Amino acid sequence: MNSIEKFGFDKWFQDKIDLSKMTDYQIARVITVNKNSFVVSNGKNDIYAELTGKYLFNSDSVLDFPTVGDWVYVQLFDDDSLAIIHEIFPRRSLLKRKTSGKKIEYQLIAANIDTAIIMQSLDSNFNLRRLERYLVMINESNITPVIFLSKSDLIGLPEIESKINDIYKIIPDIKIIAFSNNNLSDIENIRTHFTPSETFCLLGSSGVGKTTLLNNLIHQELYKTQPIREKDGRGRHTTSRRELIVLENGAIVVDSPGMRELGIISIESGLDDTFNEIAELSSQCRYTDCTHTIEEGCAVLEALEEEIISKERYQNYIKMYKESLYHEMSYFEKRQKDKKFGKFIHTYMKNKNGSNRT
Repeated sequence: MNSIEKFGFDKWFQDKIDLSKMTDYQIARVITVNKNSFVVSNGKNDIYAELTGKYLFNSDSVLDFPTVGDWVYVQLFDDDSLAIIHEIFPRRSLLKRKTSGKKIEYQLIAANIDTAIIMQSLDSNFNLRRLERYLVMINESNITPVIFLSKSDLIGLPEIESKINDIYKIIPDIKIIAFSNNNLSDIENIRTHFTPSETFCLLGSSGVGKTTLLNNLIHQELYKTQPIREKDGRGRHTTSRRELIVLENGAIVVDSPGMRELGIISIESGLDDTFNEIAELSSQCRYTDCTHTIEEGCAVLEALEEEIISKERYQNYIKMYKESLYHEMSYFEKRQKDKKFGKFIHTYMKNKNGSNRT
Protein backbone atom coordinates (compact mmCIF):
# COMPACT_ATOMS: atom_id res chain seq x y z
CA MET A 1 0.00 0.00 0.00
CA ASN A 2 1.49 3.35 -1.03
CA SER A 3 1.44 6.56 0.97
CA ILE A 4 -1.75 8.10 -0.41
CA GLU A 5 -3.63 4.80 -0.10
CA LYS A 6 -2.81 4.76 3.61
CA PHE A 7 -4.08 8.33 3.66
CA GLY A 8 -7.54 7.25 2.47
CA PHE A 9 -7.07 7.14 -1.30
CA ASP A 10 -9.00 3.92 -1.86
CA LYS A 11 -10.36 2.22 -4.99
CA TRP A 12 -13.28 4.66 -5.27
CA PHE A 13 -10.82 7.51 -5.83
CA GLN A 14 -8.38 5.43 -7.87
CA ASP A 15 -11.15 4.81 -10.40
CA LYS A 16 -11.60 8.60 -10.74
CA ILE A 17 -7.99 9.35 -11.72
CA ASP A 18 -7.63 11.31 -14.98
CA LEU A 19 -4.51 9.67 -16.39
CA SER A 20 -3.94 12.56 -18.82
CA LYS A 21 -3.21 14.81 -15.83
CA MET A 22 -0.66 12.53 -14.20
CA THR A 23 2.23 13.65 -16.43
CA ASP A 24 2.07 17.21 -15.04
CA TYR A 25 0.38 16.82 -11.66
CA GLN A 26 0.61 14.84 -8.44
CA ILE A 27 -2.23 13.80 -6.15
CA ALA A 28 -2.41 15.26 -2.64
CA ARG A 29 -4.96 15.66 0.14
CA VAL A 30 -5.97 18.94 1.75
CA ILE A 31 -5.17 18.72 5.48
CA THR A 32 -5.55 22.36 6.57
CA VAL A 33 -7.63 25.28 5.33
CA ASN A 34 -6.90 28.79 6.58
CA LYS A 35 -8.85 31.38 4.56
CA ASN A 36 -7.21 31.39 1.09
CA SER A 37 -4.17 29.27 1.91
CA PHE A 38 -3.93 25.53 2.37
CA VAL A 39 -1.67 22.75 3.53
CA VAL A 40 -1.73 19.54 1.48
CA SER A 41 -0.05 16.17 1.97
CA ASN A 42 1.12 13.56 -0.52
CA GLY A 43 1.24 11.01 2.28
CA LYS A 44 4.90 11.76 2.98
CA ASN A 45 5.22 15.53 3.42
CA ASP A 46 3.01 18.45 4.42
CA ILE A 47 3.26 21.22 1.80
CA TYR A 48 2.02 24.82 1.79
CA ALA A 49 -0.43 25.29 -1.09
CA GLU A 50 -2.23 28.00 -3.02
CA LEU A 51 -4.86 28.09 -5.77
CA THR A 52 -4.08 29.14 -9.32
CA GLY A 53 -5.41 32.51 -10.47
CA LYS A 54 -7.40 30.70 -13.17
CA TYR A 55 -9.00 28.51 -10.50
CA LEU A 56 -10.05 31.57 -8.48
CA PHE A 57 -11.43 33.33 -11.55
CA ASN A 58 -13.47 30.34 -12.79
CA SER A 59 -15.01 29.38 -9.45
CA ASP A 60 -18.73 30.20 -9.30
CA SER A 61 -19.48 29.21 -5.72
CA VAL A 62 -17.95 28.34 -2.35
CA LEU A 63 -18.72 24.72 -3.25
CA ASP A 64 -16.05 24.90 -5.97
CA PHE A 65 -13.23 25.58 -3.49
CA PRO A 66 -11.14 22.91 -1.74
CA THR A 67 -11.89 22.00 1.85
CA VAL A 68 -10.24 19.71 4.38
CA GLY A 69 -10.34 16.11 3.18
CA ASP A 70 -10.45 16.95 -0.52
CA TRP A 71 -8.14 15.15 -2.92
CA VAL A 72 -6.55 17.55 -5.43
CA TYR A 73 -4.24 17.65 -8.44
CA VAL A 74 -1.18 19.77 -7.60
CA GLN A 75 2.06 20.94 -9.13
CA LEU A 76 5.06 21.10 -6.78
CA PHE A 77 7.71 23.83 -6.86
CA ASP A 78 10.78 25.01 -4.90
CA ASP A 79 12.02 21.55 -3.91
CA ASP A 80 8.47 20.44 -3.07
CA SER A 81 7.99 23.25 -0.55
CA LEU A 82 5.13 24.87 -2.50
CA ALA A 83 2.10 23.26 -4.11
CA ILE A 84 -0.24 24.89 -6.61
CA ILE A 85 -3.75 23.40 -6.61
CA HIS A 86 -5.23 23.03 -10.09
CA GLU A 87 -8.31 20.86 -9.65
CA ILE A 88 -10.39 18.95 -7.08
CA PHE A 89 -11.08 15.24 -7.39
CA PRO A 90 -14.74 14.13 -7.44
CA ARG A 91 -16.03 14.10 -3.86
CA ARG A 92 -17.47 10.97 -2.29
CA SER A 93 -19.13 13.06 0.41
CA LEU A 94 -19.26 16.70 1.47
CA LEU A 95 -20.25 18.06 4.88
CA LYS A 96 -21.59 21.59 4.62
CA ARG A 97 -23.89 24.00 6.42
CA LYS A 98 -25.30 27.49 5.98
CA THR A 99 -22.92 30.22 7.05
CA SER A 100 -23.71 31.73 10.43
CA GLY A 101 -25.73 34.93 10.54
CA LYS A 102 -27.98 36.36 7.84
CA LYS A 103 -25.77 35.57 4.86
CA ILE A 104 -27.25 32.79 2.70
CA GLU A 105 -24.23 30.83 1.52
CA TYR A 106 -22.70 27.42 2.11
CA GLN A 107 -19.80 26.90 4.50
CA LEU A 108 -17.73 23.81 3.79
CA ILE A 109 -16.82 21.65 6.78
CA ALA A 110 -15.01 18.63 5.30
CA ALA A 111 -14.97 16.35 2.26
CA ASN A 112 -14.66 12.61 1.75
CA ILE A 113 -15.70 11.69 5.28
CA ASP A 114 -16.57 8.05 6.02
CA THR A 115 -17.90 8.52 9.57
CA ALA A 116 -19.10 11.70 11.27
CA ILE A 117 -18.89 11.69 15.06
CA ILE A 118 -21.40 13.92 16.83
CA MET A 119 -20.07 14.82 20.26
CA GLN A 120 -22.35 16.05 23.02
CA SER A 121 -21.48 16.19 26.68
CA LEU A 122 -23.74 14.64 29.29
CA ASP A 123 -24.11 17.91 31.17
CA SER A 124 -26.12 20.97 30.06
CA ASN A 125 -24.91 20.54 26.47
CA PHE A 126 -27.02 17.40 25.92
CA ASN A 127 -29.82 18.33 23.50
CA LEU A 128 -31.88 15.94 21.35
CA ARG A 129 -33.11 18.67 19.02
CA ARG A 130 -29.56 19.83 18.25
CA LEU A 131 -28.60 16.20 17.76
CA GLU A 132 -31.33 15.88 15.12
CA ARG A 133 -29.89 18.91 13.30
CA TYR A 134 -26.46 17.31 13.10
CA LEU A 135 -28.02 14.06 11.89
CA VAL A 136 -29.90 15.85 9.10
CA MET A 137 -26.64 17.40 7.86
CA ILE A 138 -24.78 14.08 8.07
CA ASN A 139 -27.53 12.00 6.47
CA GLU A 140 -27.85 14.52 3.64
CA SER A 141 -24.18 13.86 2.88
CA ASN A 142 -24.66 10.06 2.96
CA ILE A 143 -22.12 9.69 5.79
CA THR A 144 -22.34 7.17 8.64
CA PRO A 145 -23.16 8.94 11.94
CA VAL A 146 -21.87 7.91 15.38
CA ILE A 147 -22.57 9.59 18.73
CA PHE A 148 -19.96 10.17 21.44
CA LEU A 149 -21.30 11.34 24.83
CA SER A 150 -18.50 12.92 26.84
CA LYS A 151 -18.16 13.84 30.54
CA SER A 152 -19.73 10.60 31.75
CA ASP A 153 -17.92 11.15 35.06
CA LEU A 154 -20.20 14.10 35.87
CA ILE A 155 -23.45 12.13 36.23
CA GLY A 156 -24.56 8.73 37.51
CA LEU A 157 -25.05 5.58 35.44
CA PRO A 158 -28.91 5.64 35.63
CA GLU A 159 -28.97 9.15 34.15
CA ILE A 160 -26.49 8.15 31.43
CA GLU A 161 -28.65 5.16 30.49
CA SER A 162 -31.76 7.34 30.48
CA LYS A 163 -30.19 9.81 28.02
CA ILE A 164 -28.92 7.02 25.79
CA ASN A 165 -32.41 5.48 25.73
CA ASP A 166 -33.85 8.87 24.75
CA ILE A 167 -31.55 8.85 21.71
CA TYR A 168 -32.44 5.27 20.78
CA LYS A 169 -36.13 6.23 20.77
CA ILE A 170 -35.53 8.56 17.84
CA ILE A 171 -32.51 6.79 16.23
CA PRO A 172 -32.78 3.07 17.06
CA ASP A 173 -29.76 1.71 15.16
CA ILE A 174 -27.07 4.32 15.83
CA LYS A 175 -23.81 3.56 17.66
CA ILE A 176 -23.55 5.49 20.96
CA ILE A 177 -20.47 5.59 23.22
CA ALA A 178 -20.45 7.33 26.61
CA PHE A 179 -17.00 8.16 27.97
CA SER A 180 -14.88 10.45 30.11
CA ASN A 181 -11.72 12.17 28.89
CA ASN A 182 -10.37 11.62 32.42
CA ASN A 183 -10.67 7.82 32.18
CA LEU A 184 -7.78 6.03 30.43
CA SER A 185 -9.77 2.84 29.79
CA ASP A 186 -12.53 4.92 28.17
CA ILE A 187 -9.97 6.52 25.85
CA GLU A 188 -8.55 3.12 24.90
CA ASN A 189 -12.08 1.92 24.10
CA ILE A 190 -12.72 5.04 22.00
CA ARG A 191 -9.48 4.38 20.11
CA THR A 192 -10.77 1.00 18.88
CA HIS A 193 -13.62 2.71 17.02
CA PHE A 194 -11.23 4.55 14.67
CA THR A 195 -10.53 2.29 11.66
CA PRO A 196 -7.16 2.61 9.85
CA SER A 197 -7.24 4.49 6.50
CA GLU A 198 -10.83 5.67 7.07
CA THR A 199 -11.67 9.33 7.56
CA PHE A 200 -13.62 10.55 10.58
CA CYS A 201 -14.91 14.03 11.40
CA LEU A 202 -15.53 15.33 14.93
CA LEU A 203 -18.59 17.59 15.17
CA GLY A 204 -20.05 19.35 18.18
CA SER A 205 -20.42 22.54 20.15
CA SER A 206 -17.53 24.26 21.91
CA GLY A 207 -16.78 22.78 25.31
CA VAL A 208 -17.90 19.19 24.72
CA GLY A 209 -14.32 17.87 24.83
CA LYS A 210 -13.44 17.33 21.15
CA THR A 211 -10.01 18.94 21.44
CA THR A 212 -9.24 17.13 24.70
CA LEU A 213 -10.24 13.83 23.09
CA LEU A 214 -7.90 14.47 20.14
CA ASN A 215 -5.04 15.30 22.50
CA ASN A 216 -5.71 12.06 24.39
CA LEU A 217 -5.81 10.03 21.16
CA ILE A 218 -2.47 11.36 19.93
CA HIS A 219 -0.80 11.23 23.38
CA GLN A 220 0.22 14.89 23.30
CA GLU A 221 -1.22 18.36 23.69
CA LEU A 222 -1.13 19.24 20.02
CA TYR A 223 -4.20 21.43 20.34
CA LYS A 224 -4.77 23.99 23.06
CA THR A 225 -7.90 24.11 25.18
CA GLN A 226 -9.27 26.87 27.35
CA PRO A 227 -11.39 26.74 30.51
CA ILE A 228 -15.14 26.21 30.43
CA ARG A 229 -17.22 29.25 31.35
CA GLU A 230 -19.07 28.52 34.57
CA LYS A 231 -22.18 30.53 33.68
CA ASP A 232 -23.17 28.46 30.64
CA GLY A 233 -20.80 25.49 30.43
CA ARG A 234 -19.43 26.61 27.06
CA GLY A 235 -15.85 25.98 26.13
CA ARG A 236 -13.50 28.55 24.67
CA HIS A 237 -11.05 26.24 22.96
CA THR A 238 -8.86 27.59 20.21
CA THR A 239 -9.78 25.41 17.22
CA SER A 240 -10.55 28.06 14.60
CA ARG A 241 -9.71 26.16 11.43
CA ARG A 242 -10.34 22.68 10.13
CA GLU A 243 -7.41 20.30 10.30
CA LEU A 244 -6.81 16.68 9.37
CA ILE A 245 -4.54 14.49 11.50
CA VAL A 246 -3.52 10.83 11.36
CA LEU A 247 -3.69 8.66 14.49
CA GLU A 248 -1.05 6.07 15.37
CA ASN A 249 -3.16 3.25 13.91
CA GLY A 250 -3.59 5.08 10.59
CA ALA A 251 -7.12 6.38 11.13
CA ILE A 252 -7.66 9.90 9.79
CA VAL A 253 -9.52 12.49 11.87
CA VAL A 254 -10.80 15.94 10.88
CA ASP A 255 -11.26 18.34 13.78
CA SER A 256 -13.69 21.21 13.23
CA PRO A 257 -14.43 24.37 15.22
CA GLY A 258 -17.29 24.27 17.69
CA MET A 259 -20.56 25.24 16.02
CA ARG A 260 -22.88 27.61 17.84
CA GLU A 261 -25.24 27.80 14.88
CA LEU A 262 -26.12 24.96 12.51
CA GLY A 263 -28.08 26.48 9.65
CA ILE A 264 -29.21 24.25 6.80
CA ILE A 265 -29.88 24.68 3.08
CA SER A 266 -31.64 22.13 0.87
CA ILE A 267 -31.71 19.01 3.04
CA GLU A 268 -34.71 17.01 1.79
CA SER A 269 -33.07 13.56 1.85
CA GLY A 270 -31.35 14.35 5.16
CA LEU A 271 -34.72 15.21 6.73
CA ASP A 272 -36.34 12.05 5.41
CA ASP A 273 -33.51 9.84 6.70
CA THR A 274 -33.42 11.53 10.12
CA PHE A 275 -37.20 11.74 10.59
CA ASN A 276 -37.95 8.49 8.80
CA GLU A 277 -41.20 7.84 10.67
CA ILE A 278 -42.56 11.20 9.49
CA ALA A 279 -41.37 10.49 5.93
CA GLU A 280 -43.19 7.13 5.98
CA LEU A 281 -46.39 8.72 7.31
CA SER A 282 -46.24 11.39 4.60
CA SER A 283 -47.04 8.79 1.96
CA GLN A 284 -50.37 8.17 3.74
CA CYS A 285 -51.48 11.84 3.67
CA ARG A 286 -54.56 12.71 1.61
CA TYR A 287 -52.66 15.33 -0.40
CA THR A 288 -49.34 14.66 -2.09
CA ASP A 289 -48.18 18.23 -1.40
CA CYS A 290 -49.20 18.10 2.27
CA THR A 291 -47.26 20.50 4.49
CA HIS A 292 -48.22 18.57 7.67
CA THR A 293 -49.41 21.75 9.35
CA ILE A 294 -53.14 22.42 8.67
CA GLU A 295 -54.42 19.90 6.12
CA GLU A 296 -57.31 17.52 6.74
CA GLY A 297 -56.35 13.90 6.20
CA CYS A 298 -52.72 14.53 7.22
CA ALA A 299 -51.31 11.27 8.58
CA VAL A 300 -48.50 13.15 10.36
CA LEU A 301 -50.90 15.40 12.28
CA GLU A 302 -53.01 12.37 13.19
CA ALA A 303 -49.92 10.58 14.53
CA LEU A 304 -49.03 13.73 16.48
CA GLU A 305 -52.51 13.86 18.02
CA GLU A 306 -52.29 10.18 18.97
CA GLU A 307 -48.81 10.85 20.49
CA ILE A 308 -47.13 8.40 18.12
CA ILE A 309 -44.77 11.27 17.30
CA SER A 310 -43.61 13.56 20.11
CA LYS A 311 -44.56 17.22 19.91
CA GLU A 312 -40.91 18.30 20.25
CA ARG A 313 -39.73 16.04 17.44
CA TYR A 314 -42.56 17.18 15.14
CA GLN A 315 -41.85 20.85 15.85
CA ASN A 316 -38.15 20.40 15.13
CA TYR A 317 -38.99 18.69 11.82
CA ILE A 318 -41.34 21.50 10.73
CA LYS A 319 -38.85 24.16 11.83
CA MET A 320 -36.01 22.63 9.80
CA TYR A 321 -38.28 21.95 6.82
CA LYS A 322 -39.41 25.62 6.65
CA GLU A 323 -35.87 26.87 7.28
CA SER A 324 -34.52 24.68 4.49
CA LEU A 325 -37.17 25.89 1.99
CA TYR A 326 -36.50 29.53 2.85
CA HIS A 327 -32.70 29.24 2.64
CA GLU A 328 -32.86 27.17 -0.55
CA MET A 329 -35.06 29.79 -2.23
CA SER A 330 -32.84 32.63 -0.98
CA TYR A 331 -29.70 30.82 -2.14
CA PHE A 332 -31.21 30.20 -5.60
CA GLU A 333 -32.19 33.87 -5.93
CA LYS A 334 -28.69 34.94 -4.84
CA ARG A 335 -27.08 32.65 -7.43
CA GLN A 336 -29.35 34.06 -10.15
CA LYS A 337 -28.36 37.61 -9.19
CA ASP A 338 -24.67 36.65 -9.16
CA LYS A 339 -24.96 35.16 -12.65
CA LYS A 340 -26.76 38.25 -13.99
CA PHE A 341 -24.09 40.49 -12.47
CA GLY A 342 -21.37 38.30 -13.98
CA LYS A 343 -22.98 38.56 -17.43
CA PHE A 344 -23.27 42.33 -17.02
CA ILE A 345 -19.54 42.66 -16.20
CA HIS A 346 -18.63 40.35 -19.11
CA THR A 347 -20.72 42.41 -21.56
CA TYR A 348 -19.37 45.69 -20.16
CA MET A 349 -15.74 44.57 -20.51
CA LYS A 350 -16.38 43.23 -24.00
CA ASN A 351 -17.96 46.51 -25.12
CA LYS A 352 -15.24 48.53 -23.41
CA ASN A 353 -12.47 46.55 -25.09
CA GLY A 354 -14.28 46.86 -28.42
CA SER A 355 -14.55 50.65 -28.09
CA ASN A 356 -10.86 50.89 -27.20
CA ARG A 357 -9.92 49.24 -30.48
CA THR A 358 -11.79 51.78 -32.61
